Amino acid sequence: MADREPLLASGETPSAYAEVDSSSSAGHAVPSHQELTPNSRDLASDAILKAQGHRPELERVFSPLAALGLAFSITNSWVGYLSCFGQNLAYAGPNSVVFGLLAAVVVQWTISLGLYEIASCFPSSGGQYHCVFILAPHKYKKFAAFVVGWMNILGWSVALCSAISVVVASVSGLIALWVPTFHATQLQAYIIYVCVAVLSACPLFISPRVIPLILQATLAFSVTGFLVIFSVLLYLRQHSQPPTTLLDTSGTSGWDTGTAWFLGLANSMYAFTSTDAAIHIAEEMVHPEKRLVQVLNMTLAIGFATTFPLLVVMMLSMTDVSRVINATLPYGELFLQITGSKIVTTILMSWVTLALFSALIGQWITCGRLAWAFARDGGLPYSRFFASVNKRLAFPVRTTILALVFSCCYGLLYLVSTTAFNSIITGAVLFSNISYCMPQVIVALRGREHVLPQRAFNLGLIGRMCNYLSPIFVIVIAVLICFPPELPVTSKNINSTPAILVGACAGIVVTWWVLGRNFEGPKIDWKVVSVPETFCDPPS
Repeated sequence: MADREPLLASGETPSAYAEVDSSSSAGHAVPSHQELTPNSRDLASDAILKAQGHRPELERVFSPLAALGLAFSITNSWVGYLSCFGQNLAYAGPNSVVFGLLAAVVVQWTISLGLYEIASCFPSSGGQYHCVFILAPHKYKKFAAFVVGWMNILGWSVALCSAISVVVASVSGLIALWVPTFHATQLQAYIIYVCVAVLSACPLFISPRVIPLILQATLAFSVTGFLVIFSVLLYLRQHSQPPTTLLDTSGTSGWDTGTAWFLGLANSMYAFTSTDAAIHIAEEMVHPEKRLVQVLNMTLAIGFATTFPLLVVMMLSMTDVSRVINATLPYGELFLQITGSKIVTTILMSWVTLALFSALIGQWITCGRLAWAFARDGGLPYSRFFASVNKRLAFPVRTTILALVFSCCYGLLYLVSTTAFNSIITGAVLFSNISYCMPQVIVALRGREHVLPQRAFNLGLIGRMCNYLSPIFVIVIAVLICFPPELPVTSKNINSTPAILVGACAGIVVTWWVLGRNFEGPKIDWKVVSVPETFCDPPS
């Protein structure tokens, strides 16, 4: 088959969605993004979705504030960074904690902004794999979309397990604060893990209609928690270190200062993880073509505005660095050093633990929607079974339960090896970032002007920079996370992430050979989705 002719004549301005007649799959004309009015937004968004190969099955119940609640509750930067900043201290001291965070937000914002520009052109719960399918050359689109889809699903599924384990660690730390001899056995940790997983998923099944309100409440709870904890630490701190403390790069990892600082940067990326969350509820938002990018920018802006000042105050109030580094729960030890009160520390730690727990609700939503979207296109085993939306509860129940079962099974690694558990998490987070940059790689290689339609959010030159820089950043991160955390390397601290990445990639390729023939991808109406010069053969 020959490549399809460009949809637009030479010199004609591309439009994201051209007008179609009543015989098209969309069923009615699709107004351009600029023509949307308050009364036509739902109709237009549904028509755009139909043109991209899917019928609307989910209600558009997520307001911009509810979508922001979901996105920020998952990323929850200040809470997430509290759970991992101790490793930065070990790498390159307070300098790595503070300035590593500053570098991390620039890197993640660059990667995410380029992705969201593309996602705003093709809003779908499938997210990255959906965009790859539309943008990639015909010869490679199915394979590329399938691989990106599996990477994204693995990234989200294991990131969810990571979030559950952080709650477990926080609960154990609270107990150990009052019972210093307490050390949770692997079995005890797994039991807590399963309880946290089940309890956090319950709201989706008990009260699915009020989930948007719950997500807005989690946003308010997290921001309020930051304000309370920041104010309490600032008021009660018993020691104040000079500002030059923030320049201290002394660490205990054994790496030279430069290498250690970059390893700290890679660790700081955890503060801004899972930034694609809002993309996977695009089919439940009104006018996602504009709202998606607004949600991303607000998520990262709030994340940095809450995390940076909090960690600056904590670093300038710290009295014993070594105790913080060696503590089971570094942020708990630091709270205690600053306030000098077990009771106050307990209250602050409890707030952090509840914020971590509330973040899981949004992650169950995202994991369920992503897996459902992929099953809808034949990407999962038993796709027909999983590609359904429960009529009564109005969300993909089966794929959400699948995510819960996977989490409980994955948690069994607690009983075998916590090192393997954490190494797989590290690799999975990298998979997510790879999925963020793959659509951008295609756009960069094929030319923005050739593959991106006219859109409500056009980054122009900044977008071009994001598309070129994103894969470079991801490659650097990939190399850094494969380094051992400390020197000298022993059997206890060896980094198994490279082996896990290779194994996971091999597993995805094998899955393609087994399931690839069933993966069709979305049935795009190319007469409506006017992507200039799309190298796609229409069905013969």
